[in-house]
Amino acid sequence: EVQPVESGGGLVQAGGSLKLSCAASGSTFDGYSIGWFRQAPGKEREGISCINTARNTSYFADSVKGRFTISRDDAKKSVYLQLNSLKPEDTAVYYCAARRGLCAIRAHNFDFWGQGTQVTVSS
Repeated sequence: EVQPVESGGGLVQAGGSLKLSCAASGSTFDGYSIGWFRQAPGKEREGISCINTARNTSYFADSVKGRFTISRDDAKKSVYLQLNSLKPEDTAVYYCAARRGLCAIRAHNFDFWGQGTQVTVSS
């Protein structure tokens, strides 16, 4: 089974950018849709983006639409989330997750999760 591994988080000023990576360990992402979620302290886990196996459709939550982009490179067994125009309210632990088949929005539809990477945006 596949094990997602996130990297790329850090501390950035408001208006800055970060690129998060989600690498496949133990297998590949072939046949999996990959979702990105985030969870801030005291808040529920929020689905923010997803890219399906064919890369021809993706999803963005309204809170990040126009600022975040998602891409995947199956040759490198990785999915990327580009975070632009960051705001303090984007501060959270960011997770990537994998599921067979098409994209989904809710966390319970994903089977394999990474450990998360912290993104902190200072004002």
